[in-house]
Amino acid sequence: MTARGFGTPTPAGTAVRYLLLALVLLLTIGPFLWQLSTSLKGPHEDVYSRVPSFLPEDFTLANYAEVAETIPVWTYAVNSLTVAAVAVLGNAVGATLAGFALARLRFRGLRLVTGLFLATLVLPGEVTIVSQYVTVRSLGLTDTLTGVALPGAIAMLNVLLMYTAFRAVPADLDAAALVDGANVWQRLVHVGLPNVRGMLSVVVIFTFIGAWDDFLWPLIVLTDPDRYTLTVGLQYLDGTFTANPRLIAAGTMIAFLPIVIVFASLQRFFFKGVEEGAVKG
Repeated sequence: MTARGFGTPTPAGTAVRYLLLALVLLLTIGPFLWQLSTSLKGPHEDVYSRVPSFLPEDFTLANYAEVAETIPVWTYAVNSLTVAAVAVLGNAVGATLAGFALARLRFRGLRLVTGLFLATLVLPGEVTIVSQYVTVRSLGLTDTLTGVALPGAIAMLNVLLMYTAFRAVPADLDAAALVDGANVWQRLVHVGLPNVRGMLSVVVIFTFIGAWDDFLWPLIVLTDPDRYTLTVGLQYLDGTFTANPRLIAAGTMIAFLPIVIVFASLQRFFFKGVEEGAVKG
């Protein structure tokens, strides 16, 4: 009988783990695959049958073309990309600068500022949405993409994530750079940023997904259909008296594609996270 090391799972335990992983995979990936399958089904294929078919029997890409004919999907996509780009840029720059300041600079009231950042995380977004709208309206930014993007330009959670990442960088590196005559900006660019690229990628991905998928705030701010973001514009695919589930599924897939592209581009940095500790020149 082969002895197992401490903590080594039994064959039964391993089987249970893989079973749970398969269940989680089914629950997370299953709805996406079902939407993809529905978007590829032809008009003569019943999507409401008692025994549904996962693989399309009447394979077609016409649903995607019909989405573009039903709504100005590319205009909505450009609007969403504009909002997401502003949010990503604001968080990448603002959260990085604020996180570095909280982690590496010493100034009067540092603990108070950090505590205020933490306190904002307690409030859900629905609590502040009225005050946000009043602020945007007072600035004359209602029914504009700037008004949609402005409240999400810097998220407090992202500031704290970057603060944690900079705190994980050894303080001796900053001290050595300071001895060599490096100023604050040089320490940020040459010492701090190379060691927090993983967390910065996490911030970029989560910010893009949050801005791209947001529905409630654009619905409140925007009134002109030409300025709608993609998530808001897709509601036109669900008519008052008729609804084609194939078109809705195709629109969902179109909205999902940019998220896949962004994540695929940054995944190697994403998985490294704050554990990336190599000292860069």
